[in-house]
Amino acid sequence: MTAAPRPPRTPRSFEDLVAQAEAASVDGWDFSWFEGRATEERPSWGYARSMGERLARASAALDIQTGGGEVLAAAPTLPPLTVATEGWPPNVARATALLHPRGAVVVASPEDAPLPFADEAFDLVTSRHPVRTYWDEIARVLRPGGTYFSQQVGPASVFEVVEYFLGPQPEEVRKGRHPDSARAAAEAAGLDVVDLRAERLRMEFYDIGAVVHFLRKVIWMVPGFTVDQYRPQLRALHEQIETKGPFVAHSARFLIEARKPRA
Repeated sequence: MTAAPRPPRTPRSFEDLVAQAEAASVDGWDFSWFEGRATEERPSWGYARSMGERLARASAALDIQTGGGEVLAAAPTLPPLTVATEGWPPNVARATALLHPRGAVVVASPEDAPLPFADEAFDLVTSRHPVRTYWDEIARVLRPGGTYFSQQVGPASVFEVVEYFLGPQPEEVRKGRHPDSARAAAEAAGLDVVDLRAERLRMEFYDIGAVVHFLRKVIWMVPGFTVDQYRPQLRALHEQIETKGPFVAHSARFLIEARKPRA
């Protein structure tokens, strides 16, 4: 989602909006479907630009959980050796189509399995919004002096949406994915954290179709979400948006950069 202004709203029925959202593809990490239907502020650090700068200086890079490869494919320059991993078959196909013409190799690899690469194979490892970060594996495949650079989802991200459908969440769930925990895990794996920044960012959903598409695409927000299961809540939220304006939520993001010591 982007922070572009929303065009004037044309009223549409609940059923039409939901049908559109259910018919839309959720493959990859292309969020262009949300244009004019939802907005999200971007973190101030500009992850894609900063990632591209580091890729231009690297000789061997690995992008973990690349999704459909959209972020990596947007980099102006790729290293001579560029590899991406992805665990979901539809995304593997999408990433392959995008990245092979750039000379990058896409490896189908389960997210919870050891990385299928030799020790000290890469001088740069990147990942945008990984489901989970396996710090020991990242440290293993990094060369001494190499860097892990990642933008991650922070605590209680978009919980206005989560708690609308699931109710209040336990405090331990709200505090999950905290940047301080990421720092501790990186250091426990032997990496030095050289940058750690966090921000909360405003999101607005302008119609119920955007909410449905978001929950179909970001499946861990409301696990097992289906329109049929949550139709009463969706209809009530549709009426709320129609009468009171956009549904506002806040995403949490943090940037972490960690380096493997040379000695």
